[in-house]
Amino acid sequence: AHHMSLSLSSTAASRAANSKHSSSREQRQRQRAMARDASSKPSRVSAASARMHGARANDAMRTRASADDDLTPMDPKDWKIATKLAHPKSTVRDIYGASSPPLYQTATFAQPSATENGPYDYTRSGNPTRDHLEQAMASLENADRAFAFSSGMSALMCVTRLVNAGERIVTGDDIYGGTSRLLAQVVPKVGIEVVNVDMNDLEAVRAAINGGNTTMVMMESPTNPRLQVIDIKAICDMAHEKNALVCVDNSIMCPTFQAPLALGADISMTSATKFIAGHSDVTGGLLACRGEELGKRIYFHQNAEGLHLGPFDCWLALRGLKTMQLRMERQQQNAMKLATWLESHPRVKKVNYPGLKANAGHDLHFKQATGAGSIFSFTTGDVEFSKIVVEETRLHKITVSFGGTTSLISLPCFMSHASIPAEVRAARGLPDDLVRISCGIEDAEDLLADLKYAFAVAERKVGAGKSASGHAVDTANTVYASREEELLARIADLEAKLQ
Repeated sequence: AHHMSLSLSSTAASRAANSKHSSSREQRQRQRAMARDASSKPSRVSAASARMHGARANDAMRTRASADDDLTPMDPKDWKIATKLAHPKSTVRDIYGASSPPLYQTATFAQPSATENGPYDYTRSGNPTRDHLEQAMASLENADRAFAFSSGMSALMCVTRLVNAGERIVTGDDIYGGTSRLLAQVVPKVGIEVVNVDMNDLEAVRAAINGGNTTMVMMESPTNPRLQVIDIKAICDMAHEKNALVCVDNSIMCPTFQAPLALGADISMTSATKFIAGHSDVTGGLLACRGEELGKRIYFHQNAEGLHLGPFDCWLALRGLKTMQLRMERQQQNAMKLATWLESHPRVKKVNYPGLKANAGHDLHFKQATGAGSIFSFTTGDVEFSKIVVEETRLHKITVSFGGTTSLISLPCFMSHASIPAEVRAARGLPDDLVRISCGIEDAEDLLADLKYAFAVAERKVGAGKSASGHAVDTANTVYASREEELLARIADLEAKLQ
């Protein structure tokens, strides 16, 4: 009897355990099914589900507004940039209600069956994390669609894929070195004609557009690295008269300060490497476009050629977006302080920064943008002097790129634009002594002290000579040289704190 009792107890326990495991399996299966349904891409969500979600949202808004029939909720399209950045738009749903978009670090997605497709199958074709970023950018740009690429250059390469052999691309003569290399050495190999023109000369632009089978205009404003301001709307109007598309590289301004699509552009390109991710730890590019048909063409090439941005980089870019306006406003304040000081320095020949009222493009810039940004460049008239200034800074890191939290300094002709032949640079008015600075979020007084110190050292090493304007400069009596020890001590103290 005792053995029979133990046997019965064991059987009952086994059945209970099996029942529990079966219940757990069913629960996990239900959770996976819910996750698959919840992570549906917006373009594939069923109409019934979308209507139900919209009805619930409308009911909630009507309930909140019931006390006042005249109360109208704010349309998210009318939100200011800072609000859109803090609350990035996305229709991708997470069943757990995560306050931060989840990272879907996966290459493949399981399908419902052998003959049915789920909302995602392969990350090259689509990924929920990438959808979050692309929808957020579409909202910021007021675009119909947006796309995330593995780099800014892969995004621009995709733009050139919209042009066929025998057609013409018109572009500027003051553009990023990587763009220049792409358009000068890669694109012509597939039979596309590329014409460089001074974009400040509108008649020359019109002649270039009308002088061939132009189907694409690619431009920057402000330009890199001379910060020239180009009339975006005027050139868009010219291009559209010929039914040509216009792509504006908006990397220096970002949607924070400038909206190319609102000015008439068909495509707005932004380097996610720069201000969007904002921490110098991501390489990526973004395209935002007007029109569903154009969006389909861009997506085809993004998918077919594997130009997409990976999930983790998308997640980092999404994180960076939330603080982009805060960072850019601080960086802009720093740039204005440094550019103003440089403008009055006797060894500086010219400062290129649209924030300065003396800048030739100042008025036009603020007709099409709300801020001047944090990138500027200047010339000294002496390559050796400029080289010493760059090398003697301590807080400004010598590196290409821009838009990170740390201030950066470079000689573009020897770094970011070195791929442009010297004779071409000379013809385009790009001098070797040009220095470009990207201001970070450091204290402006510290950045200014760093720059003053670098100038003092350069003046001492080069010796007493002529200023950029031709006036004699006595370096021994300048306030910058006399404060060298004080500045050195301050820089050393800052470096100790950073360590």
